Amino acid sequence: MFQSFDSASDPTTAAARIAKLREWLAAHDLDGFLVPRSDEHQGEYVAPHSERLRWLTGFSGSAGVAIVLASRAFIFVDGRYQLQVREQVDLNIFTIESLIDNPPPSWIEDNLAKGARLGFDPWLHTVGDIAALTKAAEKAGPTLVPLDRNPIDEIWTDQPGPPAEPVEIHPIAFAGELAKDKLARLAETLTRKGASHAVLTDPSSIAWAFNIRGADVPHTPLALGFAILAADGTHRLFLDPKKLSRTVRAYLTQLAELRAPDALGADVIDLAKAGGKIALDPVLAAERLRALVADNGGTVISEPDPARLPRATKNQAEINGTRAAHRRDGAAVSKLLCWLDAQKPGSLDEIKVVTQLEGVRRRVGEETQMPLRDVSFDTIAGAGPNGAIMHYRVSRKTNRKLGQGELFLLDSGAQYQDGTTDITRTVPIGQPTEEMRERYTLVLKGLIAISTLRFPVGTRGSDIDAIARHALWQRGLDYAHGTGHGVGSYLAVHEGPQRIAKTGTEKLLEGMILSNEPGYYKEGHYGIRLENLILVTAAEPVPSGDLPMHRFETLTLAPFDRRLLRADMLTADELAWLNAYHARVLAEIGPMVDGETLKWLEQATAPIK
Repeated sequence: MFQSFDSASDPTTAAARIAKLREWLAAHDLDGFLVPRSDEHQGEYVAPHSERLRWLTGFSGSAGVAIVLASRAFIFVDGRYQLQVREQVDLNIFTIESLIDNPPPSWIEDNLAKGARLGFDPWLHTVGDIAALTKAAEKAGPTLVPLDRNPIDEIWTDQPGPPAEPVEIHPIAFAGELAKDKLARLAETLTRKGASHAVLTDPSSIAWAFNIRGADVPHTPLALGFAILAADGTHRLFLDPKKLSRTVRAYLTQLAELRAPDALGADVIDLAKAGGKIALDPVLAAERLRALVADNGGTVISEPDPARLPRATKNQAEINGTRAAHRRDGAAVSKLLCWLDAQKPGSLDEIKVVTQLEGVRRRVGEETQMPLRDVSFDTIAGAGPNGAIMHYRVSRKTNRKLGQGELFLLDSGAQYQDGTTDITRTVPIGQPTEEMRERYTLVLKGLIAISTLRFPVGTRGSDIDAIARHALWQRGLDYAHGTGHGVGSYLAVHEGPQRIAKTGTEKLLEGMILSNEPGYYKEGHYGIRLENLILVTAAEPVPSGDLPMHRFETLTLAPFDRRLLRADMLTADELAWLNAYHARVLAEIGPMVDGETLKWLEQATAPIK
């Protein structure tokens, strides 16, 4: 199994660990310490070695930060984790704060006294994070203290070692462009921006630029490391030598000078002393890198990671790959849904469904000669009230039966060498209530609204987020997460910079893949989320129109549950889209399934009158 069901979160361990941390802080003349979820690379997933926030607090979410003071402690999470954090941390120790409404800079400004010394690890906070924290500290009077040693590493006696999984070359058939050509494009970008160098800290960008993949973090095929790109083409790649086979080393030495990761700091200092103009992404680059450049005579150029947009705008090989991956994955999900329908209510639990789904994906991958490499994230399998926890992760402790009259929310994804998938379907176990059917249909209307949208070139994700919420808003309902995130090509299932959300400020460009996933969550009762992946494409010109337009191509192929649908709530256009989508699902997935699954699929995709 790629997914583990053992819960490593134990709130009862926090008291002793917090006490040790406070002893360390007192011994080093510090009044508090910031503990982020992030590692040096600011990715969604971190290696066990870097799970500092989870080790200290018990919280296992993908976004959060703790502030530990001498007599108080606080943990900041966003709306996705408000329920989860209450189950995982000791509320006698931690006060919960909102990462959105009262983020650490605001909290520091209002709560830390003048003269207080708040420590932080400058490798784990971005340039932008520390700029915001510094501004708040200057107003309130406390001092931010960068530390050479992370106190969590000092007191974590059984901390795992850094990962050193093998690096592999990503075939050109799936990458679609040679690494040398990608690197040449990036070097040209540096020249245009007036930079001599750029430090890449995001392993996804390094994986894309060098056409490599790894296995250093869960569910995302990344090799953790750094790169220094040079406008003159003399690039440097910082990877643990233990990760490199002879073949991979020979391939990479044609592209860059290979260096050990611990040489990064010294190399940045040397470039700075030589007058280097070094580009750092303030959203991704560690504050430590900014300080190394600025303190040694170099010039910091604040620019986005030059690989992010090229990586996000998929080429034709990547688009062809993701289409194939979604057909394969749609066949697997359809087999799972057929199997699920045949089970008696109360006979299954969440873990059984997750295990079955991974097994089906493995078998379909073997049948199509494109093996399942991993799941793209821990499957969210929420029965009844667990479905209302937006980013619920089942464990043996929380595992729940799929009960009669409940909803079951299943959000899952796969990593194949030709593409990354992410799909959510919500199904009834037994007879749903009328409220469930109404709310499901409202969520589906939001998904259809995005699916059918035509929008001007240059539109941003924030411009269209409300369209997915419109039907829910009319009934006084909403959901506390974005409508869509970017998705990589056999890379991160949550990829920036593209997103459909109130905070989605990046233009939606042709070739970007995003999720389309409105939802509704009734705390303590059920959750509903429906999700397809979509591709930004050029829209056919309108003869009378003035503007070039984009539209979305739906990539995901699996039926929606008609038992939860109220067709009378759909407009004629919405119903036409749904029937056309289901006809396409049958046409593309039907040849890949047979027997009972084919019969089930034919019924599930039959036209709705």
